[in-house]
Amino acid sequence: MKHIISILIIAILLFTGCKKGFFDNAPKDLQTIDMVFQNKLEAENWLAGVYNRLPDVWADGNVTGRGLAELSDELELSSPSAIGAGSLSSQSAINVYTNYYQAIRLANIFMANINNSKTNLLKEPNGAELIRQYTGEARFLRANYYWMLIRLYGPVVLVGDRVAGVDDNFQLPRNTWKECIDYILAEMDSAKALVPEKHIVPSSGADDLSQTGRITKLIVDAVKSQVMLYDASPLFNGNADFAAFKNTDGKQLMNLTADPSKWAKAAAAAKATIDYAEASGKKLYRVTNTDPFLAAVNSLRGLFLTGWSDEGIWIRTNTAYAVWEEDAAPRAANGTKTNAVLSLPQEMVDKYRMINGRNIDESGSNYVEAGFTNTAKANFYVAGTSNMYVNREPRFYVNVTFNGSTVPFVPKTGVTRVEFWPAGNSGNANGSQTMFPKTGYLVRKNTNVSRNLQTNAGNVVRPAMYIRLAELYLNYAEALNESNPGHTDVLTYLNAVRTRAGIPAVAPGLDQAAMRALIQRERCIELAYEGHRFYDIRRWKIVNQPEGRQAGEFHGMNVFTGQGLGDVAYYARTRTSTRIWYDRYNLLPLPQSEVNKNLKMVQTLGY
Repeated sequence: MKHIISILIIAILLFTGCKKGFFDNAPKDLQTIDMVFQNKLEAENWLAGVYNRLPDVWADGNVTGRGLAELSDELELSSPSAIGAGSLSSQSAINVYTNYYQAIRLANIFMANINNSKTNLLKEPNGAELIRQYTGEARFLRANYYWMLIRLYGPVVLVGDRVAGVDDNFQLPRNTWKECIDYILAEMDSAKALVPEKHIVPSSGADDLSQTGRITKLIVDAVKSQVMLYDASPLFNGNADFAAFKNTDGKQLMNLTADPSKWAKAAAAAKATIDYAEASGKKLYRVTNTDPFLAAVNSLRGLFLTGWSDEGIWIRTNTAYAVWEEDAAPRAANGTKTNAVLSLPQEMVDKYRMINGRNIDESGSNYVEAGFTNTAKANFYVAGTSNMYVNREPRFYVNVTFNGSTVPFVPKTGVTRVEFWPAGNSGNANGSQTMFPKTGYLVRKNTNVSRNLQTNAGNVVRPAMYIRLAELYLNYAEALNESNPGHTDVLTYLNAVRTRAGIPAVAPGLDQAAMRALIQRERCIELAYEGHRFYDIRRWKIVNQPEGRQAGEFHGMNVFTGQGLGDVAYYARTRTSTRIWYDRYNLLPLPQSEVNKNLKMVQTLGY
């Protein structure tokens, strides 16, 4: 089964029976099920269809990856999102609910039929082993779809193994959060026993790179550690705000009493996964250079170009990242696909530290907001750039395009810098141009400086990482700080991420609260735009605190004024949006159409 995760093969019959909704049109595909599973290729295509519902982190505009960034303080859209505008409702719900349940159904059908004695898989030399492996993959994927569902919507309906028929009772209540978590973890444990340590070429025993992204024991452990971290977090572990979240029969859906031991279990799971990953050859991706700053920059840039093979734990081999790059491109880049819409607010920009590792508002940071530098930094910014962009940490230059910075792609002929003031090469052209960032900043992360958007040169194959080792390091540091503050491993693993990023290690001696703040900011910066911030600020319950604030005024540069790089009028912090937050946004509403079908399934609390 080649390239299953590349999502290149999608059997048409998968979609004839699963397009409309939760268990709709079951008879259509069930009529041909025996025929499908008598054929080895079609059976494998069916499993490819289960993988096919996994989101593309860098291209998906729904509620994964990029879509999540648009629903948090990571991005500032031209028009406010439904959450930012305060208009999200069950009638305008963000719907991945249907898609993920379709995937669960496909997995159930696959597991119910793959052992069919008539299947050609049994005629293969290793047929029984393949059936065992494929069953494990489907079982894990089903559990993972449930995991993606409950992170967004809270507890959902667990349908078990049975493939529903037209006469089945679909009036089913939500299971509790605990029931969902216990089921997901148990199913992942069962799947782990069936999937391989790694995928190999049978004839040689070498790693089979064509199977990259297929489920392995390490992937299962990594996702389990993530599940346990979330389950230990304040939003889901003893949150009295959910007291009224009950089924129609009065059954309590969320945990109202905190269990502190969950942090220790999450820490142990993360550490075991790290040890397993490192024993399997995984490591933080690093590039050496005599200049520590360049070493950090090249490591962080290269991580998404080629470093995924070192650091990636679960990899998606095919990603439509070209969409991301085009939306991150200022008009100073060569080509016409320079959409310039991935704009980030000043509040996100300000989270990046200085090169000495201090926050910009911290004593001794040496941050200067007034004035302009007389010195260019080759390949990063030109002379005359605002001092607010000088001496920042390496990730700032890897992740943010600002006024005076070098062009993140192959530039237009004769262009040496990005200009966001009105008449600049990437500005709003005094109101006649729509392709410009409303805050004066564009995201630069996961872009390729060698890419020519006109000719496609430099458009290298670039897989996406669902989970990478740096996330596991931060998961472990967080859970350990909550369960055993002061343990030396907290700093060991936090500092590994910091020093790879080119900033100093944190010295011992901080209390638990100060360490928590450091870890939370580190996750914000290190994992930006990878689908974490949206969940993190919610599970930590910090949406009303300064560090995680999601409501009120957000700012940027004054992109509608200024006549040059050194015009101070441009650099005035200017309100770009006013966002609204309701506590019900901690979880998303189910599509009302689904609630209307199932009278026993209550809507998410607050909608």
